[in-house]
Amino acid sequence: MFYFPAATAILWVVILETSPDAWLAQLTGGHETIIALIKASGLGLAAILAIRQGVRWDRFNPAFAFAAMFLIGLVHGLYPGLTPLASLRSLIGSAAPFLFSFVRLPPRLIAGVLRAVMWGPLCATTAGALLALAGLGHVYVLEQGTLRLCAAGEPAVLAGFALVGVYAALLESLTTPTLGKTLLVGANLLIILLTGARMPLLLAGVDILAVLLLQRRLLLLAAAGVLGGAAVLAAKALTFIRMVGLTELGEATNLSNRNLIWPYFEKAIIASPLFGWGVGAGKVIVPVTSLLEALLGTNAAHNEYLRIGAEGGLFGLSLLVVLLGFWVARGTSPMPPPQRWLMRLIFIGFALHSSTDNTLIATTGSVFFLWASCIFARAENGTTPTA
Repeated sequence: MFYFPAATAILWVVILETSPDAWLAQLTGGHETIIALIKASGLGLAAILAIRQGVRWDRFNPAFAFAAMFLIGLVHGLYPGLTPLASLRSLIGSAAPFLFSFVRLPPRLIAGVLRAVMWGPLCATTAGALLALAGLGHVYVLEQGTLRLCAAGEPAVLAGFALVGVYAALLESLTTPTLGKTLLVGANLLIILLTGARMPLLLAGVDILAVLLLQRRLLLLAAAGVLGGAAVLAAKALTFIRMVGLTELGEATNLSNRNLIWPYFEKAIIASPLFGWGVGAGKVIVPVTSLLEALLGTNAAHNEYLRIGAEGGLFGLSLLVVLLGFWVARGTSPMPPPQRWLMRLIFIGFALHSSTDNTLIATTGSVFFLWASCIFARAENGTTPTA
């Protein structure tokens, strides 16, 4: 790891995207432990890069917001059932995805991470197929009569990785549009479609449309319109695809039972609206032994505004949003206009996605913010290719 940080970073991304916290946990148990080990290895990688490449000051880093929420939580008082040690572990896990912005990232590592992000979902799908052949997993899950691609992990997580893959390939295609990058965009978009994840599909479609309009690719726009029209006409035969199946059932806009868990977080916010209940409170607001957790299979909010509001109150949520905004503005300001415009559009989409999913605490967040840190570092170094 110390002597080959670029190769280690690529390997770390691929490991994250193959979701060992899902398939390995089925064999050995310890889901939370596996996630902790993966994030700890990322911290180790960041520490090695700091030693080898040096550190940099990142005054708008969102990790500062989590540190502030942690300290305020200790003073104000933690949510019943949340210990200081558990809050500290949550702080480390929450801040970890942003720590790569505090180190100087070498060009070779940046290039490797960008490739790994674009190819990672295909590697995950291949790994899932191999595990299924070995009898250690399944490629698809059945939900409401539709098939959802999950590969080695969960459909929503795979869709999150594929969405970052779409972002990365689109951004690179603005500088050097090639057939390979176009195919990578298409492959990752297809993976999102097969997972049945609705918000990632919407965000990917908006960004692809934006780039096609920016590049005036009229033929591709026309082809997309033809494919969309053909899909509508063939809807009756495509109900095995979740998006089509939910549309046919009139449930394309349902919240997948998220509305059942949100009132618990709203109640916690009302009880401490200004400063919340400390980092990590989101893990104990709905006990893992509750009937609701058994029904939904999770006790996570799937809404980062509610989770952060419960953990840091209005102060913590506002601080995080402001720091993220300044962080993105500062990171994108040296970029050429087309890339800057697309990167900011991507983060607007991230803000929307955060209202319906665990975008900050899931493993997809680690990949997304490592990729963003690489893009910002490349821009700061003046090595971003001109569109």
